[in-house]
Amino acid sequence: MQKPSSDASDDEAIEKPSDETATHQGPDSKLAVTKKRKKPTECFLSQPEETPESTLKAKKRKKKKISDVLEKSPPKPGVPEDLQNLLSQHFGTKRSVIEIEELKLPDSCFLPANDLTHSFSSYLKEICPKWAKFRKNHEEKKSVVMLVICSSALRSLELIKSMTAFKGDCRVLKLFAKHIKIKEQMNMLEKGVFHIGVGTPGRIKALVEQDGLCLNSTKYIILDWNWRDQKLRRMMDIPEIKKETIDLLEMRIIKLCREGSVKLGLF
Repeated sequence: MQKPSSDASDDEAIEKPSDETATHQGPDSKLAVTKKRKKPTECFLSQPEETPESTLKAKKRKKKKISDVLEKSPPKPGVPEDLQNLLSQHFGTKRSVIEIEELKLPDSCFLPANDLTHSFSSYLKEICPKWAKFRKNHEEKKSVVMLVICSSALRSLELIKSMTAFKGDCRVLKLFAKHIKIKEQMNMLEKGVFHIGVGTPGRIKALVEQDGLCLNSTKYIILDWNWRDQKLRRMMDIPEIKKETIDLLEMRIIKLCREGSVKLGLF
């Protein structure tokens, strides 16, 4: 009759170890529990670090081309204010207030600017109504009555050809470095009388510095302002040409303009 009680105690004895195994936690079981209860970590995709090369490429891609700008807005003819602003920006941080004032060009220094409707000959005829008189009276060597400044030797040749209707029998001298030595140009200026000089600012500047060309008899100075090369650059868009032109203006031309002996034109 005691078998049921022994059976119950046996069942309890059998169940106790199972309870102990469930409640008992050894070192291995702690790790197991912690692993199960550990919250999942969030994953973030790491972005590649920006290198100077990548940022430089991005800047290059963002840079607008002159052709893109011209497609959106047609080119505007140059005006005296453009040259005045260019000079003030160039000298703004390099000169004193008094020096900057002396380098300013008043509006009275300028001839009418080309409105992009003229050929070179028609423009010269409009701005130089007294050309026949100046040409006839000019007899000084080492000087010219008109000086045309442009960006390259090839452009100089184009302008010389396009002024045929204006120049008539006037003598024109090429003032650029390509295929012509500066000594040859100095000898020609010293021996002969020339009415018009057409060339680049670098060579003209060198001739003035070496006393090969005197600007005291010059009445007109024309800047080939609006013309664009194959890359759609104007002469003042080319850093080297821009610097040489400004240097030439500062060296002598600005002073002559302020004195009233020289007039500036933007073609």
